[in-house]
Amino acid sequence: MISIRLNGNEEQFPDDATLAEVVQHITSATQGIAVAVDEHVIRRTDWASTALHSGAQVDVLTAVQGG
Repeated sequence: MISIRLNGNEEQFPDDATLAEVVQHITSATQGIAVAVDEHVIRRTDWASTALHSGAQVDVLTAVQGG
């Protein structure tokens, strides 16, 4: 298991977890999402191939419309 900080909370994931799996863990939304790993934005096309390491900081941001 690896320990990552997901939106500020410590979470445990399997050693081979990908960024796509972590995003699915936190939201089922498929649009309006931006994801950063260790303060670097990762393109959606790279989520499934982005491996994570213990101690990684993952921030999942969702767009909110308002006025």
